[in-house]
Amino acid sequence: MKLRKLANYGPAIVLIVALLALWQLYVQVSQISPRFLPAPTAIVTALVNNWPVIYDNTVQTMLETVLGITIATLFGLLMAILLDVSNWMRRAIYPLLVTSQTIPMIALAPLLLIWIGFDIRSKLIVVILYCFFPIAVACADGLASVEPELINLLRSMRASRWRILWMVRLPAAMPAFFSGLRIAATYSVVGAIFGEYVGGEKGLGIYMQRATNSLAMTQVFAAILVTAVLSLFLFGLVSVIERLALPWYHGAVQRQ
Repeated sequence: MKLRKLANYGPAIVLIVALLALWQLYVQVSQISPRFLPAPTAIVTALVNNWPVIYDNTVQTMLETVLGITIATLFGLLMAILLDVSNWMRRAIYPLLVTSQTIPMIALAPLLLIWIGFDIRSKLIVVILYCFFPIAVACADGLASVEPELINLLRSMRASRWRILWMVRLPAAMPAFFSGLRIAATYSVVGAIFGEYVGGEKGLGIYMQRATNSLAMTQVFAAILVTAVLSLFLFGLVSVIERLALPWYHGAVQRQ
């Protein structure tokens, strides 16, 4: 079973290695300036040489990311439950949630800095805005996916609305909720870095901004590499938590 799981990642690993090899070869053959495109080996060297500074900024970004996605998850779950228990709330709020995603974050983030300041609160709000929508919508759709016949049967047995929600709707919505949470996990790191890039004192975003202003492209790419690793780590962490929390669901999927 483990060998089969590893084999599933084989094509992706081969593709990544091939792309890195082509990248390295192109830089060496074309002799392009490192200020425009550094080689992968130069990026790794920059990561090692600047690791203490990068690590210090990474801790700040991870703090903003974890706090932001935690708050977004709590608010997303509460919003999904409100949308499920009240048709009026769903008709009133759901369109507003969709409309909120049309607001460009590049225009909203500077306003948050003006209104709130350059401390961690403005970065948390940016992360929450990035993560809240996929969590709330995915969970709301999961809650609404329960078969009406099952709900009617439980109501005929005098089950209360909250008991139905707790015993039936929430467990049924968990696969959809975790799907939204995986998407939000990848957004969260990007949101934190974007908030830092617009205005921050510490973090990978401000580190990349300062490196870009100094034309230190190897350091920029090193920070991008760390960002990608963080996003993959959070995505994998959510997947592991999902498997531990929903063994019945993954067991049914594997049997199919």
